Amino acid sequence: MSQEQFPGWHGTTIIGVRKGGQVVVAGDGQVSLGQTVIKGTARKVRRLSPGGYDVVCGFAGSTADAFTLLERLESKLEATPGQLQRASVELAKDWRTDKYLQKLEAMLIVTDGAELYVITGAGDVLEPEHDVAAIGSGGNYALAAARAMIDSDKDAETVARDAMAIASDICVYTNGKLTVESISK
Repeated sequence: MSQEQFPGWHGTTIIGVRKGGQVVVAGDGQVSLGQTVIKGTARKVRRLSPGGYDVVCGFAGSTADAFTLLERLESKLEATPGQLQRASVELAKDWRTDKYLQKLEAMLIVTDGAELYVITGAGDVLEPEHDVAAIGSGGNYALAAARAMIDSDKDAETVARDAMAIASDICVYTNGKLTVESISK
């Protein structure tokens, strides 16, 4: 469905910060439809444990689409235990080539505590250059804030929380009700 036919869901900021042997993924809780806040406490960061292998995922975009992608990622991880990069690439390939998946409107940040990736529907599996990745409507604000703090004495969680606070002050589609998951290798 095109943007002209439906005003679209907005209201996500997800950030992943890797620092000091730890990766933190944080996401806000706001979901908006047009200019109306529909929900303020959505949980957009999840921990997956296929076969005892922990992965933390954050998603931006359509919730149903994101859940479809998380299920696909989980099955890819079950098929390639302990290989986040391979599972991510396989998901991105499917997403780009499968006619059903091509229509999904979402993005993912995934990490196993060592690797950190952004997965897009364009077939991209991107590893951030500066140990910070961000997606969603407030993603650029959170990314800029975290990049400014990454070399400070703050730990990964503090950088993520502070960056999300800055994004929520700037982006009307982002709130301060966070879900935060931490993972290390």
